[in-house]
Amino acid sequence: MKKNFAIAVIALLSYPSFSQNDIPSKAKALLAKMTLAEKIGQLNLIIPGGAAVTGSVVSSDVENKIKNGQVGGLFGITSPAKVRKAQELAVKGSRLQIPMIFGLDVIHGHKTIFPIPLGLSASWDMGLIEQSARIAATEASADGLNWAFSPMVDIARDARWGRISEGSGEDPYLGGQVAKAMVHGYQGDDLSKNNTIMACVKHFALYGAAEAGREYNTVDMSRIKMYEYYLPPYKAAVDAGAGSIMSSFNEIDGVPATGNKWLLTDLLRKEWGFKGFVVSDYTSLNEMTAHGVGDLQTVSAQSLKAGLDMDMVGEGLLTTLGKSVKEGKVAVADIDKACLRILEAKFKLGLFDDPYRYIDEARTAKDILTPANRQAARNIAAHSMVLLKNNHQVLPLKKSGTIALVGPLADNKRNMLGTWVVAGDWRESVSVLEGIKNVTGNSVNILTAKGANLTDDSLFAKRTNALGIEVEIDTRSPQAMIDEAVAAANQSDMIVAVVGEAADMSGESSSRADISLPASQQNLLKALSKTGKPLVVVLINGRPLTLVWENDHATAILEAWAPGTEAGNAVADVLFGNYNPSGKITATFPRSVGQIPIYYNHKNTGRPFDGTGFPKFKSNYLDESNDPLYPFGYGLSYTSFQYSPVKLSRTVLKGEEKLTASVTLQNTGRYAGEEVVQLYISDPVASVTRSVKDLKGFQKILLQAGETKEISFQITTEQLSFFNYDLKKVWEPGKFVIHIGTNSSEVQSAALQWNK
Repeated sequence: MKKNFAIAVIALLSYPSFSQNDIPSKAKALLAKMTLAEKIGQLNLIIPGGAAVTGSVVSSDVENKIKNGQVGGLFGITSPAKVRKAQELAVKGSRLQIPMIFGLDVIHGHKTIFPIPLGLSASWDMGLIEQSARIAATEASADGLNWAFSPMVDIARDARWGRISEGSGEDPYLGGQVAKAMVHGYQGDDLSKNNTIMACVKHFALYGAAEAGREYNTVDMSRIKMYEYYLPPYKAAVDAGAGSIMSSFNEIDGVPATGNKWLLTDLLRKEWGFKGFVVSDYTSLNEMTAHGVGDLQTVSAQSLKAGLDMDMVGEGLLTTLGKSVKEGKVAVADIDKACLRILEAKFKLGLFDDPYRYIDEARTAKDILTPANRQAARNIAAHSMVLLKNNHQVLPLKKSGTIALVGPLADNKRNMLGTWVVAGDWRESVSVLEGIKNVTGNSVNILTAKGANLTDDSLFAKRTNALGIEVEIDTRSPQAMIDEAVAAANQSDMIVAVVGEAADMSGESSSRADISLPASQQNLLKALSKTGKPLVVVLINGRPLTLVWENDHATAILEAWAPGTEAGNAVADVLFGNYNPSGKITATFPRSVGQIPIYYNHKNTGRPFDGTGFPKFKSNYLDESNDPLYPFGYGLSYTSFQYSPVKLSRTVLKGEEKLTASVTLQNTGRYAGEEVVQLYISDPVASVTRSVKDLKGFQKILLQAGETKEISFQITTEQLSFFNYDLKKVWEPGKFVIHIGTNSSEVQSAALQWNK
């Protein structure tokens, strides 16, 4: 009997290639062979000691658990040799030989690192964003992986929150477009191909709305706000076919997301039709106890019944579900559903056809950090950069003369990659100094000086350095470093100051109450400004910063984000005009931290402030403007663009008729350049209050100097629709205003009437 059973299992596991339609029946057949303990084991995702740890807990006794069928997946290890060794434990050592899935935080590249996601989104180029994910998938799969904990699609309106760096900013429409591009890039058109990886959309849901911008903090909002502004990017990723979803740390309506049945079952599966599996965030199941929901057995049972399929690291499902079944607190059918989803994912990845499909050392040598990948990273980084200011057209710089290149990030590799770089090697990155030398050769004389520490605050530096030394405090005094930088500036024609944040001054568990440049760097810039030399500030950072002084005193400001492996080359390409910057910010830059949360698609109040004077009893501040420093969608170019008034194909429409709105765009400057033409729509009167305007479309257009082109958008009632009080998506007749322009504040507008 045992022999026949073993033959049947081997025949099943070595089943030849099959169609996607065969997967459910194959998974069910395997499920029928499994013991309860083996089913529960598939729900367990662990991280071995010595792996790339992304949380505060590491799994124990990993090898024996794999052999005992108690592990469904591993994360945190890379390289074909290591992955093969672990996979062999499962397919040779366990009773049913079920292969494991191998995941990692592949956030903005694997070995070749691209700009942080907030920077990627600033390109407004979905083709380039998808390309970055496709390259990341190729490299990660060549390193033995088949699952990426990405994309992060959380909407964020608070720059104090460190993980704003990991998403696409504040807008649900743009966020949805980026989510789709990333999922397509990772997963391709066939997950069983060995150069694709399964996407894991995170963090479901609302994680980016943490109160006070403080990591892991409470989130609380109305259902309308959820549906209209925060949920759309998750839905877009699901519609794009994402294979998995990660639950978030926060609660929703008083119930932690990891154990929230409304979220994981009613909304995600029943309303949206999601067919993949749900994994918890790092020990988020266990942390439900700290939320005040119950002990580990209680929250594990609750989470499983709510729709959670896999438990990351905490092992609550592994250690309590057997007992809960015996006590009648959990049905075997609930375990079966979760296990079946995990098995189906493994079938889709082709792991039952070949458990070693993603293990190929030849690919490691030829597919990772290739010249082509690095060139793509350089190109994408240049496209992500945003020109915030350019007085007197000081940029692009001439490839001649003497430049003082100063600042703590001017000759720095360690912080070019940014946050959430698990597999990337900062030693492979290009510093700004190296990049300028590469681009200008010997034609520019470069004088260098550090000028300042990233921070002089030793406690702040210690906290920033929790994952590695990113901030080093010089033995010289702050004044001595400033004096050196000023001396270099006085001997130069131009100053380029590279300042900003260390990599982990943003990212997870890196919230900042003060989002200005640290005082050490402010002092440097103030001293440099007094020299009277043109001052170009290059920002390397992971979030919007408060830059009022810098905006008032710098000659030019280039937002370079954390640009990635090819950082220095890309920065130099932009500074010296090899590429004309075209990026537009996707998260509003506040004037002061007291304005936060600040975002373009806000609502009017009953007492709106029109920006004139300082009247009493209006919605304004006594000590600050309501306006941001840089609005959503803002970004300059080395050339200039002129918009005509908006032209509408009709001003009165009915029912499902279609509207064409257009503008004539002219490049009125001296350089060829790209412009992101943005479409916004206002709905002044509705059954529920609407925002002042919402992004509904955009086109990135390349125009030669002097070229003119008509840009058209087709508008249907879909772009007019919104979620009403009953959470039904509807459109209502009435007046609408069409806005087309260069950013959310500078637009041309035209009104129309749309009747039922």
